Amino acid sequence: MTVNIDGMFLVAQALGGRMAARGRGSIVQTASIYGIVAPDQRIYEGSEYLGRPINTPAVYSASKAAVVGLTRHLAAYWAGRGVRANCLVPGGVESGQNEAFKARYGARVPLGRMARAEEMVGAALYLASDASSYVTGQVLAVDGGLPAR
Repeated sequence: MTVNIDGMFLVAQALGGRMAARGRGSIVQTASIYGIVAPDQRIYEGSEYLGRPINTPAVYSASKAAVVGLTRHLAAYWAGRGVRANCLVPGGVESGQNEAFKARYGARVPLGRMARAEEMVGAALYLASDASSYVTGQVLAVDGGLPAR
């Protein structure tokens, strides 16, 4: 909780105030697909991350859902002062999980695989840039269509 929500709050508090003082800015917070949908525990059976067993505890999902709520609060709070706040929500990103996990996760995603980290860049740039000047309080999921199933 300290890293996932307190960290987001403290950074937004420090930078959002400065952005509001100058009358413009964009805050892009990062949550997780598990902040908006529940994890399928079946994909974790026999799964490993860098050689260690993995799962997704309830506190992880709760903290990532809190980031979504915080983002929406900040969007409403600072909108009148020219500051936008949005939330980037990556789906499962390949980063050292074993083949069993990657196969099970990919089978749940319409695009059939986990994301690559670089696939988050375009969405982050969009939310940070003036291309999204009328976008605030939104949750942009880059997830291969996971919730569509």
